Amino acid sequence: MKSGEIVHVEFPSVDADRAQKFWSGLFGWSFKDSGMPDMDYRMARVNEDLGVAVFPSDDRSGYPNYYFLVDDIEASLAKVRELGGKTEDKVLVPKIGWFAPCKDSEGNVFRLFQGDLAAA
Repeated sequence: MKSGEIVHVEFPSVDADRAQKFWSGLFGWSFKDSGMPDMDYRMARVNEDLGVAVFPSDDRSGYPNYYFLVDDIEASLAKVRELGGKTEDKVLVPKIGWFAPCKDSEGNVFRLFQGDLAAA
């Protein structure tokens, strides 16, 4: 995989059971619990490089959350700001990596992701 490719898509949901049934029915995705403590976060593997998730959320924009792969999250966050976008602090996902919510120069929301299996 190379920088800029989508590696994860989230579907915030009013009803996670209904959302899981919808996406499973539409594409045959098989969801499993992520194992994250204190969070109902259900993940499915679309292919070797792409995963998806459904989870209950009161904070929904009506659009999925897209995560783009980067090689260096700090450098990528600096580049987003340099190009007129906005960034939030990176967030640790233990033993998986880092992600950071961002907005492009037009206000479109996206997330950057850097894998790091040693992240703790």
